[in-house]
Amino acid sequence: MAKYIYLYRGPATPPDQITPEQGAELMEAYNTWGAKTGKALVDFGQPFGPRTAVNDDGTEGKASDQNGYTIVEAGSLEEAKSLLIGHPFLAEGKGRFAIDIYELMPM
Repeated sequence: MAKYIYLYRGPATPPDQITPEQGAELMEAYNTWGAKTGKALVDFGQPFGPRTAVNDDGTEGKASDQNGYTIVEAGSLEEAKSLLIGHPFLAEGKGRFAIDIYELMPM
């Protein structure tokens, strides 16, 4: 089994603009997905906060719209992809949000 990282990408709502009720609803949706994912869920992950980027010439660049990560364990890239069925981050259905999947290679 290999480990895969999910990188959440899209326009995030700042935490201070999420009501306690919305936050509870989101957490319930994520916890439901996590329970469905079961033992494949290695690290639920965390959201990303303030960001910046540094270019190879030392100047400041524009950071991406990555929002957070999760790590799962699966037998293949396709299996890791199949674990995203019902994931709340992909619930909007308008094409504004995506989850990039990368296999974490051993060093």
